[in-house]
Amino acid sequence: MITATQMRAARALLGIDQRQLAAMASVSLPTIQRMEASDGTVRAVVGTLMKVIDALDAAGIELIGPGQPSQGLGRGVRLKESQ
Repeated sequence: MITATQMRAARALLGIDQRQLAAMASVSLPTIQRMEASDGTVRAVVGTLMKVIDALDAAGIELIGPGQPSQGLGRGVRLKESQ
């Protein structure tokens, strides 16, 4: 769904801190901190995870899964598959 690395990168692209993301998603700061401390895919209650994803989407972030093409026309970054 979303990785901790994607969450941190999304915040960096938006120029916001964890507190701001928490406010945008209507979740607590410790929740964002726990999510970003995850290894790999973020583990959270589905409803909470969807709040964060929806907040990032509303702010202009396109989350791209492995092997998926980007649908947006804006600038962004993508991690290359390791070889």
